[in-house]
Amino acid sequence: MAGLIPKPDIMVQLCNLTYYDGTSRDVPVSDVEIPFLEGRLIVSRTDLRGIITHANDAFVEMSGYERHELIGAPHHILRHPDMPHRAFRELWESLQGNQKWHGYIKNLCKDGSHYWVYATIIPNVRNGVVVGYTSVRRKPSRKRIAEIESLYQQWHAMERIPPMEPTA
Repeated sequence: MAGLIPKPDIMVQLCNLTYYDGTSRDVPVSDVEIPFLEGRLIVSRTDLRGIITHANDAFVEMSGYERHELIGAPHHILRHPDMPHRAFRELWESLQGNQKWHGYIKNLCKDGSHYWVYATIIPNVRNGVVVGYTSVRRKPSRKRIAEIESLYQQWHAMERIPPMEPTA
């Protein structure tokens, strides 16, 4: 259920994100991190294009979106501007090669706060054909987050894309 995670009043700035499909939107972003739900797993499924077809209760709670806002939406609505394009390019290359992918992802909540996850994403195969993907996210290692943040900043610099571009 959305809204069960207590969140402080937060100051946000709007950032413009452009996605792989050429679409863009302004998103609220703050420095507030929401701790991962203890003892829970976030599970979602998507179709081949990354459109969300299933969201479990933990996903709804952490993201701040209502379930009906998630189902039918592209999974990239959770993309935080600090995430480098390269991370998702590697993710999609693995999945399109019918391989599972593991990694750390900083997700953006509807209200501009964020949460880190350790994600495992696998292709869903039916009768020998990939029909979509399942993502299971668990509580991440704080030590690895510190390491991966540094790497992601380096990747941003190589992409010549600043981690955050204020629009207002």
